[in-house]
Amino acid sequence: MFNRTLLIGALLLVTLASRAGASEFPQVRVHTSAGSFVVQLDDARAPLTVANFMEYVRSGFYSGTIFHRVVDGFVVQGGGYTENLDPRPTRADIPNESGNGLSNRRGTIAMARTNAPHSANSQFYLNLNDNALLDPIPSRWGYAVFGEVIEGMNVVDDIGHRATTRRDQFNELPVSPVIIERMEVLTERIQR
Repeated sequence: MFNRTLLIGALLLVTLASRAGASEFPQVRVHTSAGSFVVQLDDARAPLTVANFMEYVRSGFYSGTIFHRVVDGFVVQGGGYTENLDPRPTRADIPNESGNGLSNRRGTIAMARTNAPHSANSQFYLNLNDNALLDPIPSRWGYAVFGEVIEGMNVVDDIGHRATTRRDQFNELPVSPVIIERMEVLTERIQR
């Protein structure tokens, strides 16, 4: 009896310890030519957006894309164009989840879109500052935040300070391309 109780207690401790280091939310490491950073995604508040992003990540869609829009003190945007500025074909647009209670504050990741509220697909941006002007208000849709940078914000800041130029329809294109080499899923959501 003593050995069985001891064994059950040890198994319970091992299970709790392994879960203590695990995230409650999905995490993705973004490897770029400027370094890497980790985003933690809030699939409780933005389930459709996170599912969409994770599908793109798992398929390898983002590998070889660039950060094509860098606005110092505002945002770093990527996930749609190759280094040659060729657009990557995307899946269907997703519904806008901007009313989820998450704000466009420094270090958050959100979906880029056109002026049409439900036009987001693959492109995302990282907030370099608190950008409440991108949040929804009663008279208009906002931009859907779906996670935050939890490691490597210094890399995001470095990308955000790059010199930019105008080329074709790109007004804030980094002079030296910052390439997303790959994205790596670190954790999936723990099922409760």
